[in-house]
Amino acid sequence: MKKLCLGLVLLFSVMHNVYAQVELRPGHPSTYTVKKGDTLWDISETFLNSPWLWPEIWQVNPQIANPHLIYPGDSLTLIYLDGRPRLVVSRGTVKLTPQMRSSDIGDAIPAIPLEAINTFLSRSRVVTKDRLKRAPYVLAGSNHRIISGAGDKIYARGEFEPGTRVYGIYRKGQTFVDPETREKLGVQALDVGTGRITAEDDEVTTLSLTSTNEEVRVGDRFLSLTDEQVSATFFPKAPDAEIDGLIIAVEGGVANVGAFDVVVINRGARENVQTGDVLAVNKAGERIKDRIARDRVTLPSERAGLLIVFKVFEKVSYGLVLGADQPLSVFDEVVNP
Repeated sequence: MKKLCLGLVLLFSVMHNVYAQVELRPGHPSTYTVKKGDTLWDISETFLNSPWLWPEIWQVNPQIANPHLIYPGDSLTLIYLDGRPRLVVSRGTVKLTPQMRSSDIGDAIPAIPLEAINTFLSRSRVVTKDRLKRAPYVLAGSNHRIISGAGDKIYARGEFEPGTRVYGIYRKGQTFVDPETREKLGVQALDVGTGRITAEDDEVTTLSLTSTNEEVRVGDRFLSLTDEQVSATFFPKAPDAEIDGLIIAVEGGVANVGAFDVVVINRGARENVQTGDVLAVNKAGERIKDRIARDRVTLPSERAGLLIVFKVFEKVSYGLVLGADQPLSVFDEVVNP
């Protein structure tokens, strides 16, 4: 499924102190009817001061098919169980029969605005330098063309995976380096397009370009798409682990980062970062001169925004900035909210 369906998934936290952190927003409604155009983040903000703690108050209804997703027309009601707030969903008239009403997952409300993130989901990935170097490459275009576009035939060399016919075409981008440890975290592979194998011989493989984002060039690399599936559902949540990292790059190379910009952070699966994690962004403190002590000192960092992780690799992750009180930038801190 190429288009991402972002939805609500059930999760009960294993942390014993989380409930103390859940604060209902003053003036919150007791009921809310989900409307087309809503996002989970918007609805969460209607009820909670900290929208990423939504899973802590969600009460699943076992009589509803796909009970972890919510749809336009659903009615959310705030109740209390054992003194703790819970939101329950009512999906029209539900009869206690073996048959349950079902809804297309594609109709579920997204976690965040889809149009803000869809263009970035397959745009790039992060791989090791060795993997990109060993990947098959574009040898030439038809009629000796240096560049090719959708519908063109191209020729490639290298070892393709047996049985795999469709490949993503990538171009080497920047190498991500941890600014603190100097560890190489991976190489950005920029998505150029897709191609389908149409013929093979001993040395040269022929492909047809099924789609392109820009011209395909000699030297571009082929990577299998089978391991690059984006999760069909995710939701904003507090991280399960302590996260303490930095923004190390910005998609598009802009200097000042704001809402709905995509950033890369130097923490990934090995640090237990997960899709849907909401992280606070702390603006790095300014280095100033102390005129009394006649030296320089760094001011404390300050909370400046929030981001949600939507794509996780081994050593880095991609996040979408949900909001910022001031322009963010590379080397700003990302921590648990």
